[in-house]
Amino acid sequence: MAKITYVEHNGTEHVVEVKPGMTVMEGARDNGVPGIDADCGGACACSTCHVYVDAEWVDRIPGKEPMEEDMLDFAYQPDPVRSRLTCQIKVTPDVDGLVVYIPEKQI
Repeated sequence: MAKITYVEHNGTEHVVEVKPGMTVMEGARDNGVPGIDADCGGACACSTCHVYVDAEWVDRIPGKEPMEEDMLDFAYQPDPVRSRLTCQIKVTPDVDGLVVYIPEKQI
């Protein structure tokens, strides 16, 4: 299991254990983390699982694929470096300790 910390816009932290093979989005959804809407269910067809990856983790997780880059154009206040869609981040032992910040809203 990997521990992922989801930080709500108001600063509330949710530390969740997520099984390898799942996505960071599934970990949030399955544990009731507010602010990750995941309207498309993880198909990379919306931007409602948008987060800002902690700066220390940006270079430690696999990069964005073109489809994710395109969908981030629709996210609320995307950051060119830190914004990610949680449905596109696979959980592996390498992401144990990952911290993500949930934006004020999803659009």
